[in-house]
Amino acid sequence: MRRNNSLINIPEIFDDCNLYFAQTKQHIPFSIKRIYYIIQSNVKLPRGFHAHKKTKQMLFCIQGKIKIILDDGKTRESIILDKPNQGLLIDKMIWHEMHEFKKNTILLVLASQKFNPADYIRDYEKFKNKIS
Repeated sequence: MRRNNSLINIPEIFDDCNLYFAQTKQHIPFSIKRIYYIIQSNVKLPRGFHAHKKTKQMLFCIQGKIKIILDDGKTRESIILDKPNQGLLIDKMIWHEMHEFKKNTILLVLASQKFNPADYIRDYEKFKNKIS
């Protein structure tokens, strides 16, 4: 897969609980402009199916399990997120899909840009044309 798509492990502190933390620059390679999370997703319905023109994202599956498909227009790869201390960095202009949500999965997303509908490419053929 191209560019900056990678799995990043964050520190864990354990005393009377498990505490995970991430800091910009040290663990998150962009300034965080938006945070959102997905809960109670229908386990039979995949999500995503888009790319962002400018936004980079870091995904953490803080509970449960999910399969992420990444596609740079040339290569498709599948990544399983199921560890709360592991984040998936998705660069801009990467088509991504979320599949196989396990029941009670919680997906936390940190984004480099504020929400802007114009930043989304929701048609795969338009995405492929834009990157070629």
